[in-house]
Amino acid sequence: MMNMRGVTIATAAARFLTGTLLLAILMSVGAGPSRAAMQFIPALGFSKSTDANAGDAKLSGSVALRAPILPFLSAEGGISYRQESFSNDDFTVRTWPVTASLWLTPFPMLYAGGGLGWYRTTYDYRSTLPYTDSTTDQVGVHLGGGLAMPLSPSLGLDLNMRYVFMQQDNSVQFPTTFNPDFWSTTLGLAIKF
Repeated sequence: MMNMRGVTIATAAARFLTGTLLLAILMSVGAGPSRAAMQFIPALGFSKSTDANAGDAKLSGSVALRAPILPFLSAEGGISYRQESFSNDDFTVRTWPVTASLWLTPFPMLYAGGGLGWYRTTYDYRSTLPYTDSTTDQVGVHLGGGLAMPLSPSLGLDLNMRYVFMQQDNSVQFPTTFNPDFWSTTLGLAIKF
């Protein structure tokens, strides 16, 4: 889908996410020793569609890079992967969202916020079926929060929960009603550096 200036939504989302990640890196490099450390967070979790016909929650894997911008605000860039098969493996759906988030930290262990994501989904059919594989790109907005529990000065646990609201026409709009398309929760190991 093209916008007025000829830039695809996927390209704009990728540029936004790259810019956010670069800003987080630059802010953390110039922060000096008195600021909190940047974190690399590999995680495992579950995600589930809120659709009435949805099956059980599915396992997902993700990695994120989180950096403090201000004492009460962090920026995060992440990517995850989820796969789900249907009809005896005749049909497989693979999704990998690339997200950018801003997290407010009102208390040292709690955070809340939201962000924007580019959700790439591939639909693969068994080769013996008369269907063609396809891939779609869609923008989504997420709201959520989490708990960051330190285990040592350089290691911690990160529990994250978010609700995702997919945008129907790839325009970014803040949800006006609570009707998410799916939710996800992850438990990660926050490695500070």
